[in-house]
Amino acid sequence: MSRLTGGIGGRGPGETKLEINRRRVRDRITLLNKELAEIRCQRKERRKRRRKRGVPVISIVGYTNAGKSTLLNALTRSHVKVESRLFVTLDTASRYLRLKKGDAIITDTVGFIRDLPEDLFKAFAATLEELNEADLLLHVADMSNSRLENQIESVKKILDSLDLTEIPTILVLNKIDRLNKSQIDHFAARLGGIPISAIHPSTLPKLRKAIEGSLF
Repeated sequence: MSRLTGGIGGRGPGETKLEINRRRVRDRITLLNKELAEIRCQRKERRKRRRKRGVPVISIVGYTNAGKSTLLNALTRSHVKVESRLFVTLDTASRYLRLKKGDAIITDTVGFIRDLPEDLFKAFAATLEELNEADLLLHVADMSNSRLENQIESVKKILDSLDLTEIPTILVLNKIDRLNKSQIDHFAARLGGIPISAIHPSTLPKLRKAIEGSLF
């Protein structure tokens, strides 16, 4: 559109339209930043109430598509949205987890990816802040993925960058339904995790016992 005017120093109609679009984008960013600030305040208040009640908090972390939301559903018998694509979980989903020795709050978080850009870190800051209040992290990894160990290391690096390595962590090796017994035994021994299939609740008792042992 800006080419239509011709001539040196001419001001094309496209330039005006571009300026309007830029202003709209800036206004939208300002509005979203205000909303994020409000969300952070709300979550801060919720975390204060949790601490007063003395209810331990578990956060599920892991590479994207590792099965975090599916595990949350299986442990709590809830129905958090599950899809096999990036960033389906953008907000934290919190549920009560009933255990033999006591109750806990368990939260799902956004899936991590390797070399997550700094701008994305900022965008997910309100979600990732939940991890700072966790008493236990469940690091869920897709055992059937050919890049299993690389993905585990990527998540560990992100946790390290967030100063979360001091929080007790249980490595959960998910999707054993896609592997044979020798493969499961190999990775469980090599990585020291607890093998499960989040779509088969019968595989979860060992994990629940490990959670209880860590929290209580």
